[in-house]
Amino acid sequence: MYTPTKGQPLKYGVLILLINGDMMHGANYSRGNGQPYTRKQYIKGKPQIKIAKFQGGQAGDYDYRIELYLNEKIQIRHMAIESARLAANKAVEKVAGETGYFSKLRIYPHVLLRENKMIAAAGADRLQEGMRRAFGKAVSLAARVKAGQIIMEMHVKKEHLEVAKKSLHDCCVKLPGTPSIKVFPLK
Repeated sequence: MYTPTKGQPLKYGVLILLINGDMMHGANYSRGNGQPYTRKQYIKGKPQIKIAKFQGGQAGDYDYRIELYLNEKIQIRHMAIESARLAANKAVEKVAGETGYFSKLRIYPHVLLRENKMIAAAGADRLQEGMRRAFGKAVSLAARVKAGQIIMEMHVKKEHLEVAKKSLHDCCVKLPGTPSIKVFPLK
């Protein structure tokens, strides 16, 4: 293989292939059109779920339940769900401690997302097949959420209510669509 030394130009005709290793933006997957692709037993290279824990804190007797829900039908990638969960839990844990709250994710990413990877380089059109056999490989997972469906709930005592509301409001930035928050007294 030809490798140029420092200061030496590339030889004419050498083709450099760049395969985009990053995934497409989450906005490309946010509309859940069509039938969900969920049958994992047919797929060789299944992506691993990135959500570490579905429950955080300690279950117990609390005064309030705060629910985070979406106002529209949308598809959320598992990385966005994990990012929102971490942001909300960290903010409450700083004030209330590990035993001062309980949080639970209420959605699970079942839908497989596929991507037909393209080669981005000069002369790559000779190598790639375009839209022929364009089914794509499984690259990520997503959860389909209906309008009004609860994404996450958090249980807190009365003294930590404002912190929990603020933490859930701040984690809305990491989610697609327009999330909202509802507070329910438990006692």
